[in-house]
Amino acid sequence: MSEASAGYEKKNLTRRKKKAVFRLALFLFIAAVTLASGIYSYKYVIEEHAKKKEAELPEIPEGKGIEFEVEKGSSTDAIAKKLAEQGLIDKPLLFKLISKINGFDGMYRAGTHIVSKGLKYEELMRILCSEPETVKVFLQEGLTAKEIAAELAKLKLVDAQMFRRIMNSEKFAFKFLENIPQREYKLEGYLFPDTYKFDLKAGEKGIINTLLENFDRKFKPEFYKKAEELKMTVDQVIILASIIEKEAQVPEDRTLISSVFHNRLNSKDKTLRRLQSCATIKYIFLNKQGIEKKKITEKDTKVSDPYNTYEHEGLPPGPICSPGLDSIIAALNPEKTDYLYFVAKGDGTHHFSKTYKEHQAAMKKYGVN
Repeated sequence: MSEASAGYEKKNLTRRKKKAVFRLALFLFIAAVTLASGIYSYKYVIEEHAKKKEAELPEIPEGKGIEFEVEKGSSTDAIAKKLAEQGLIDKPLLFKLISKINGFDGMYRAGTHIVSKGLKYEELMRILCSEPETVKVFLQEGLTAKEIAAELAKLKLVDAQMFRRIMNSEKFAFKFLENIPQREYKLEGYLFPDTYKFDLKAGEKGIINTLLENFDRKFKPEFYKKAEELKMTVDQVIILASIIEKEAQVPEDRTLISSVFHNRLNSKDKTLRRLQSCATIKYIFLNKQGIEKKKITEKDTKVSDPYNTYEHEGLPPGPICSPGLDSIIAALNPEKTDYLYFVAKGDGTHHFSKTYKEHQAAMKKYGVN
């Protein structure tokens, strides 16, 4: 082959390579554009379906509603079978076909939905893709476990007796519950007060677990470290926080009340180590006898009970309510004071004293016997 022919072949090969690269690049570009368009179109269709489903929910006649639960992770096939079993549809195969064609597959939301017999298949699908039925619950700081059970029972979310039984007997795997002693209300103090939305079929154990999960989120890792520094267990922190919750009526008093109790707990004087908290006496009467005491008499402070902090040294055997986050933080971070006593002024605030003589004068001033 002559040099001219060799050169021509080389140039021709180079041109073919360039064309091949160009064709590959063009193909990849077209494929990328097609894929992006497909994804966008699919997303648009799904979003439009979602809007349509939310906007066009059929009305359920009063008294005709039926609770239908979509379990977490349920497939369209499982939902169709369950609808057929409950007599809500008679052609599960047709339901699955319509679901697939109309883009409902994968859009069904776990939870309890209110449906009725006689609905069209697409109407059922729109309902099952919408927000499940929930009950909004506000659990205020300072409620006892017994009061929480009663509140949830009033909203028909639990059976109060079953709630208390599960709370005391079932095991819940959380770090903060390790080494909790057995007591009448084992989870007293740990059912975190907050606003919740519960599914109609959440059940006693499910609700308890949700309350405990919230506590777990709120009780941060640094709280465990701070408790160790104070040489306290988590349970002791929550017991103290629960007393602070019931004693403090204004936010600024929390850390001061905490300092009084810490000072007394660490005192060498046995008399001072009796916390003498009226809140613990009220707990005895409310939780154990069902009597709500507005004022505590001297006779009340003699009641025979391990929760009586007028008679027993140190902290009571367990929390006396569910404390809020601010009270927990106060229990972990007391003000540095020499206060050993406090008395209610009658306006929601407290007077703090360093000596018993000062305390007696304050009680006289504010009309407390």
